[in-house]
Amino acid sequence: MKPKTSAQPKRSNPSVSASTASSQLKEEIDLTYGRHAVLAVLKGDRQINRIWIVDQLMAHGQFYPLIKEAKANGTIIDEVDSRRLSQLTQGGNHQGIVAQVAPYSYWDLSELINQAKQSSDPVIVIADGIEDPHNLGAIIRTAEALGVQGLIIPQRRAASITSTVMKVAAGALENMAIARVVNLNQAIAKLKEAGFWIYGTTADTDTMLYQTNFNGAVGLVVGSEGKGLSQLTEKNCDQLVAIPLLGKTPSLNASVATAIALYEIFRQRQ
Repeated sequence: MKPKTSAQPKRSNPSVSASTASSQLKEEIDLTYGRHAVLAVLKGDRQINRIWIVDQLMAHGQFYPLIKEAKANGTIIDEVDSRRLSQLTQGGNHQGIVAQVAPYSYWDLSELINQAKQSSDPVIVIADGIEDPHNLGAIIRTAEALGVQGLIIPQRRAASITSTVMKVAAGALENMAIARVVNLNQAIAKLKEAGFWIYGTTADTDTMLYQTNFNGAVGLVVGSEGKGLSQLTEKNCDQLVAIPLLGKTPSLNASVATAIALYEIFRQRQ
């Protein structure tokens, strides 16, 4: 942003400047923080550019060999105090460690589908416009924990893989294949060609989740927080299913609805 023109030089507020600098730094390098999230990155394949860590954690038996290995691979290791970590994360729950990792490398859709089909009765989640990174992170965490083979997200009007998503996913991101596509409905068409049956979650159907047989390759489409499934996406689903709600609350959080639907799919397979 260009400075304002003034006859007198304007004195800056140091605290504001520090806060702005911290915000710009966080946006520029997209940090991952928290013990579970950073531990998963350390054990994964992604390049780690820099790690800020408190000295107490540096000597921790779980972290020390991984930090040592990362340093040998070219990662810069900075031993700092907790205040510095709080500044970097803008008061986030850093738990003594922050990492700057290389941006997430999305999967090619065809590669994701081919890998998924190596499993018997694979499940792929399709997120139709999830804008809240906390919801996306929670969906990734649940999906990986239950054994989902992949996730598909759109490029436009939806959350991408950011530090917030990494934090909420709590390490699950390192073990989840995610494709980011230009056209979600074309991606659904490719899944159908590959033998997936596409189920869409919505309140506007009489077919309940527990009444549905989820055999075979499943593509589960979940809608955005406020709008649900888009009209075209809903039309392209093979079957619509609803979660039965008995209370007065008309709908569920997107990540909660996804968790319930996925649980039912995998419950039927036990």
